[in-house]
Formats: sequence, C-alpha cells, structure tokens
Amino acid sequence: MNEEFADALKSPLTDEDRASFKTLAFYPINEKFIVEATFVLAKKTKPFKMKTSTDRTPMYKKYGALHFEIEGKKFVLNVYQNIELSRKLGFKDYLFLPFSDLTCGNESYIGGRYIDMRIPNSEKVIINFNKAYNPYCAYNYKYSCPIVPLENDLDIAIEAGVKKFHD
Repeated sequence: MNEEFADALKSPLTDEDRASFKTLAFYPINEKFIVEATFVLAKKTKPFKMKTSTDRTPMYKKYGALHFEIEGKKFVLNVYQNIELSRKLGFKDYLFLPFSDLTCGNESYIGGRYIDMRIPNSEKVIINFNKAYNPYCAYNYKYSCPIVPLENDLDIAIEAGVKKFHD
C-alpha cells in the first residue's frame, strides 16, 4: 500500500500530502482480529442505492451476512456486491465489506474502513481485520466513497488495519 500511495500515478493522496508522504499508519498485526465467520447467503435481496460521500449512488445488493465472535461477543456484518463492478471482467466474485467500529473518529478514519472479499465457496470464511483499509475519500475529497451502512457499525474497537491519515 505504501508503494501505491507514494506513486503519483496510483496514489489517492493530494499532491501536497504525497510530497511529504512516508508511510501509512497501521495497527500492529493482531491475531485476535483474524476471525472465522459463518457466511449466510442473503435470500431475495433487492438492489439498492448505496449512499456515498458525494451525490453518486452506486447500485449494490446485500450478498450475505457474516456471523462471528471476538472475545466472546457475537457480531454480524453484512457483505455487499456492487452490481456494476460485478459485471466487469475479474470482478464477478468481488464482495465489499464496509464497517465502522469504536476506533472510528479517534484512531481510525471517522467514516469507517473497508475489507475486500471474494464470494465464499463454503459457509466458513476468514475475516482478517488486519487488512482493513481506509476509503480513498479519507485522503482526498475528490473521491466518492460508499458510506458504511448503519447495520455494519460494530460495538467493539477493531484495533487492526490502517489507522487514520491526518491527526
């Protein structure tokens, strides 16, 4: 990620931020936040317009739910599929897992973080929160980023993945 962010052709950073960019801030890798989840396929879901940080409203559908535990507490996160993206070559099995947690607005980006996933081929799925990253709009206002749906707000601090960029 740091190489991509330093590269003027790939970076979401503003020119000003990229000029002084050294590295993104990450939480230390934490095995507690690599969890096995039970995937439950959503039945008969209707596509919906997902709100974003701009007036863009891409069509998504809820693809399923991930049920898991951290420190004995049960959680559920919905996982989504971008309708338009799923029609593009190489993205047919791409899923989007947005979430917010108790670190948002403090140590991590206020708008939540994302994890990329693929359509699972079994009911057991590994969620690795250490791979959680910020949406591009956390770095530059010119990007339009999906807003984490309220049902994906976790009542726990996920101290894993990328931290916020500006203090």
